[in-house]
Amino acid sequence: MTVWSQLYDPFGNSAISTVVAALPIVILLGLIAFGHIQAHLAALIALAAAMAVSVLVFTMPVEMAGKAALLGGLNGLFPIGWIILNVIFLYRLTVENGSFQTLQSHLAGLVPDRRLQLLLIAFCFGAFFEGAAGFGTPVAVTGAILIGLGFSPLAASGLALIANTAPVAFGALGTPIVTLASVMHLSGNTDIDAIKLGAMVGRQLPLFSLLVPFWLVWAFAGRRATLEIWPAILVCGGSFAGVQFLVSNYHGPWLVDVAAAIVSMTALMAFLRVWSPKTIWTSPRLRGHAEGGLVEVQPALSLGAAATPASLVKPSADRASLIQAWLPWVILCAFVFVWGTQTFKDWAMPIFAPKWPIAGLDQLIQKVPPVVPAASLERAVFSFNIVTMTGTGIFFAALVVGLLMKFSPLKLLRAYGETLWALRHSLITVAAMLSLGTLTKYSGLDATVGLAFAATGMLYPFFGTLLGWLGVALTGSDTASNVLFGGLQKTAAQQLGLSPILMGAANTSGGVMGKMIDAQSIVVAATATNYRGKEGEILRFVFWHSIILACLVGGFVTLQAYVWPFTLMIVE
Repeated sequence: MTVWSQLYDPFGNSAISTVVAALPIVILLGLIAFGHIQAHLAALIALAAAMAVSVLVFTMPVEMAGKAALLGGLNGLFPIGWIILNVIFLYRLTVENGSFQTLQSHLAGLVPDRRLQLLLIAFCFGAFFEGAAGFGTPVAVTGAILIGLGFSPLAASGLALIANTAPVAFGALGTPIVTLASVMHLSGNTDIDAIKLGAMVGRQLPLFSLLVPFWLVWAFAGRRATLEIWPAILVCGGSFAGVQFLVSNYHGPWLVDVAAAIVSMTALMAFLRVWSPKTIWTSPRLRGHAEGGLVEVQPALSLGAAATPASLVKPSADRASLIQAWLPWVILCAFVFVWGTQTFKDWAMPIFAPKWPIAGLDQLIQKVPPVVPAASLERAVFSFNIVTMTGTGIFFAALVVGLLMKFSPLKLLRAYGETLWALRHSLITVAAMLSLGTLTKYSGLDATVGLAFAATGMLYPFFGTLLGWLGVALTGSDTASNVLFGGLQKTAAQQLGLSPILMGAANTSGGVMGKMIDAQSIVVAATATNYRGKEGEILRFVFWHSIILACLVGGFVTLQAYVWPFTLMIVE
């Protein structure tokens, strides 16, 4: 087959071309949020729209479009679908065994206040899983735990998504930063490396790492209830932000989230031994929202005088039962962390990690300026690195847990089959979402939208940050967003006299706020909380949080670009 060059302005009018290029995403979000259509059907309809726009308007050959969609579907199932399947399998085992109920009771006694549970589970625990694994793991795990603790499905889903923002840039042991450095290096910047980019991100995100825990509790319980526990939020967010800055600037991007999460969790639990809120918030539902026709807000249980610290520690089971309840999650953490290390990947990769170039697509699509400095061919390779996928680590953790719980092999097999059947629509949705994202990448639809952002001149630091937000919203991955727009950020920054390091970091920092509205994350959250079919409610709840936070990041990056003393923060 001959090489096909991407076309970014088929109408000869950038405004019209941008609107048409954005149609598939608008259709997807519109159907999910307002069309009351099940997510897997909405994803398939949006995919069909993307096929039509790519082939009929942007001149992509039909065969290439089909193969791009196929590659995206495979990448959706492996690794994203593989993670979801095995996390829910583990969760179902703990529920069936009864150990999750013990864990739920213990956590409720240890930290009875719902607001503090959010800080501990959604923010701290979620950040650890983001740092160790990423790719949907934290939302799947924390969503399942929150729903088990009694949070309403919308609260568990939406709040897990909001919490999973601050750590995303350094997720999966720094993979987004390392990937961005590689992309920008290949595009001609030999003086840009992961250390510099990680340090720059570490001078943008700590402010928001401090803000997000406040935002999280405010979204759940309102302003007054947030102010009641501001010391605990400050300890939680402040310790996380401080470690995030120190590790990213004086060590590197690899262990930022893991270190920050452990320190934040430890600091919060230590603080709760000497401090407790005056009232204990017991409502498991979002303030001001109704689900299933029920009035959501229950008055917080007032204890009158300040509760004593000892009242926050009331183990509800004997030591052996507590060990059994916590053991599955300790095993899960251990497996996920080991699977995320480069040492394990280097050891395991040669065992079974075939790479299959997609014939008729690989190196047959050409990106052209101004998206890239010089014309380049796109690789299209499906890497079936099943041994090193995070989902495989979770699968083995679940098997170990199941055997320790005395499940027979036959019962484990039956439980796995039941989990697979229960998640069939979710897996179809994830595959279709990734098909859509991959097709927009290879057809150039995303680049057309990206060029519209790049044409904003002096306002580019703000809109360039939103470009990173858009990339994550489209692809579901900060890593993928950096691959998508890293070169474009560099080109635009040089043309406008801005720092490429600043704008590369802005792509990553802005992208973290897009994580809560990307379709695959919403599907993961809905699946983990058994809220399938209600993805539109989740999207409507988190959408404005995402927009406002992304704009705040964009405003901060603009200050760094133009206003002293913020300009002194730029890494040279």
